Amino acid sequence: MPLQIRMLRPGDEWILANVAAGVFDKDVQTNWTIEFLLDPRHHLAVALDGGAVVGFASAVHYVHPDKPPELWINEIGVASTHQKRGLGRQLMQALFAVGQRLGCQEAWVLTDQANTAANRLYRSLDGSESAAVMYTFKIPAGA
Repeated sequence: MPLQIRMLRPGDEWILANVAAGVFDKDVQTNWTIEFLLDPRHHLAVALDGGAVVGFASAVHYVHPDKPPELWINEIGVASTHQKRGLGRQLMQALFAVGQRLGCQEAWVLTDQANTAANRLYRSLDGSESAAVMYTFKIPAGA
């Protein structure tokens, strides 16, 4: 069976029961997967090889009162066994197609400067590097 890129929909959570090592940062949680897929603003593209998920890219269709719709690319991961085959590019293009259907005028993603593979991928897709700075915050339990 040839490699396949597929956009997951509600009810497709079973597909993430067979994920190759190194694709996601942590173990996939079924309850979170169901919640993610039920939200129409969340999008998950997967690369399948013989029924195993060997890559993914996730995005959020982001809307705001004073800005046109945007597609925030949250994360992308490809198993080490399948890297350098163009899967990252195919997954990103699948998300761009979703964004286009939704009327998004821009997509954006964050990465570390040290992540050379990600930077190479994003540049190859004609991405423009920004001088943005990201802050993270811990939200205390019970807040």
